[in-house]
Amino acid sequence: MFRNGLQQLSRRTISSSARRQVDNMVKEKQKLFQANNGIPVHLKGGAKDAILYRLTMALTVFGSGFVVYELLNAAMPKKA
Repeated sequence: MFRNGLQQLSRRTISSSARRQVDNMVKEKQKLFQANNGIPVHLKGGAKDAILYRLTMALTVFGSGFVVYELLNAAMPKKA
């Protein structure tokens, strides 16, 4: 009895999970990224890629500036 119920549950779970089909977008993405349109590959993904790129560059510049500030602070300690 327990085994029968377990088989039905597993059958129902497996059959219902394959119901949603996902489109294969690989060919379209390959065309997009291989197009010779003068855009760097790290920006060809659209607005999301541009925002991520700018955010990364801003964090890098801020982090580098903060490191230089802290190094200068450590090199010239305040006199008591």
